[in-house]
Amino acid sequence: MLLEAKKPMADQPGSTPVARTRDATAPISVLIPTLNEERNIADCLASVDFAAERIVYDSFSSDRTLDIAREAGARIEQRKFDVFSRHKNWALDNLSFAHEWILILDADERIPPALEAEIRAVVANPTADAYYLPRQNFFAGRWIKHCGMYPDWQLRLFKRGSARYEDRIVHEHMLTTRTTSRLKNPIRHDDYKGLERYIDRHNTYSTMEAIAVYHELSGNSGNALEASFLRPGPHRRRALKNFAYRHLPFRPAIVFFYMYIFRGGILDGRTGFDYSVLRATYEFQIDLKLRELDNPKSSMRARYNELMSR
Repeated sequence: MLLEAKKPMADQPGSTPVARTRDATAPISVLIPTLNEERNIADCLASVDFAAERIVYDSFSSDRTLDIAREAGARIEQRKFDVFSRHKNWALDNLSFAHEWILILDADERIPPALEAEIRAVVANPTADAYYLPRQNFFAGRWIKHCGMYPDWQLRLFKRGSARYEDRIVHEHMLTTRTTSRLKNPIRHDDYKGLERYIDRHNTYSTMEAIAVYHELSGNSGNALEASFLRPGPHRRRALKNFAYRHLPFRPAIVFFYMYIFRGGILDGRTGFDYSVLRATYEFQIDLKLRELDNPKSSMRARYNELMSR
């Protein structure tokens, strides 16, 4: 059974970081990948100002992301983006980190005070080489407490050299053979870019996911996360996903009922319904794009030929 998380922050988002009492900085290097994140980066950096080193790892943003990061005192590194796993692994392999402990955070994520205290404690007195953090996901300003979206375990805090990303172009997970443990307090995941950006982003993600699934179903998934029904968290989700793609008809409809009924999305009210519908729509897009990728003469196959033949 998954560990029960402590009661998270209130489910109303806010752009002002929660006030906290500052001690000395913790010996942690925070890595934040960015591309045009001017709406998110200030709050993200403020939430990790307890870390001794904050690195904004930018893919040549054209907005004010870098100006805001400089004003906040962050170190800036840049690289042209290719795919998520390669991009992040390049940083882990090539950037110089000042500290042994690394925390990876997306620009639309925040570290609340309770999680900060927990991170400080385990870094000062570690019991493992890598830590899974629960994640509290928000949609349209509301915390999605159900729909199978919490605790959403993410391996984000680890000793340098002890973990790296699987070879997957999107929705990649970190792999480690070292000892792991779990923290109790959640990351807050709340993107302030709005619904239009959410839909645009998931159109791109559904294409990348279709390509990734195409490779996995053809047995060409490379160094990927182990899919296992016997292991909780990402391993079980990957096993369920692969089973569904191979064997379940009407998969998008099943996803909706799984999230909204079986995993209690109905308890999240209208937000839970809206979110479940959008997720089912996203899965339907993946199915349609998988069908198109299966046609060697399709325009999508030609457009993404390099990723298809890797």
